Amino acid sequence: MRYFRKILFLLTLCFAMTSAFAADAETGKEEGFSLKEVLFGHVQDSYQWHVTDINGKPIVISLPMIFYSKTSGFHVYCSSEFAHEPDAQLLREGPDGFYIQGAEDEKGKIVEKVGSELTPVSFDISITKQVCILFIDAIILLLCILIPARWCKKHKIDSPAPKGFVGLMHMFIMSVYNDLVKSVLGEKADKYAPYLLTCFFFIFFANLMGIVPFPPGGGNITGNIAVTMALALFTFILTNVTGNGHYWKEIFWPEVPTRLKCPVPLMPIIELFSVFIKPIVLTVRLFANMLAGHAIAISLTCMIFIMFGVGGTMGYILGGTITPISILMSVFMMFLELLVCYIQAMVFTLLSAIYIQMSHAHGE
Repeated sequence: MRYFRKILFLLTLCFAMTSAFAADAETGKEEGFSLKEVLFGHVQDSYQWHVTDINGKPIVISLPMIFYSKTSGFHVYCSSEFAHEPDAQLLREGPDGFYIQGAEDEKGKIVEKVGSELTPVSFDISITKQVCILFIDAIILLLCILIPARWCKKHKIDSPAPKGFVGLMHMFIMSVYNDLVKSVLGEKADKYAPYLLTCFFFIFFANLMGIVPFPPGGGNITGNIAVTMALALFTFILTNVTGNGHYWKEIFWPEVPTRLKCPVPLMPIIELFSVFIKPIVLTVRLFANMLAGHAIAISLTCMIFIMFGVGGTMGYILGGTITPISILMSVFMMFLELLVCYIQAMVFTLLSAIYIQMSHAHGE
């Protein structure tokens, strides 16, 4: 206990010093390091995929930009046609009078210069970094499911168990099916297993790819609330479209004393409110956990550069002190993130299965 208190005190002191010197380090006077740019560059979307910097020159993967303007129609450009560095007004100039509002590590908005005014484009369907990573995760998911399915199609049920990658995926799929899907849904498991298994493995692979620091990883798509909201919306639609009559009866006329239902429909309002709370819970739980985990892991690593960025003798003292602690904590957080990747996929799938089961419940 004595050593734990010492470690806790030292970590608290290090974080306090980090907060005190973070503002000076972000100005970039010494090494041009900015915690804000590193952190938001990882969790935010962008029109290009920044890989690294070599001798001050950014190495990026250019992506297609597709959008529609009311004045000039559809346009398709490559992100490399827009300036990498923004000007004083945070505008990155592009062809034909188009600009991107925001820094190079931000998605920003595409605007068009009409006369002396900047007008946002009508809609934007560009293949951004997170969209590209979404496609990559979907391809990985298909390979991990279709390869074992192909093996099952070519072998009989009494054939020896598969080995290698196919055997691993068989074990993983059956584990999720038996422990999560079937244990909750029972005889209805086969009907909803395709959707629930897809949710689990898509979220799991997306979480894993998010902690890979280089392409094809490096994008935290489950830390994007739009992605988690779409997944939760699928569960919401499936739950309410397939719900039976008793499910809707319990919402609009639950078995409670009449004074709680009429003349003031207190319980029906609460039950109807809970219907919309469920997808919000699914959305925020996955989004907040993955975003916070990535932010903490990156911040622990950046503490080293922040301390050395202080400059002078104090910078070397602080940097030398914080480096081993930051490395140990970063390694610990990476192992913890691996566990969180599985847990968050499991929790989303389990809650979705519970919501589906609740919509098929019968009366006493």
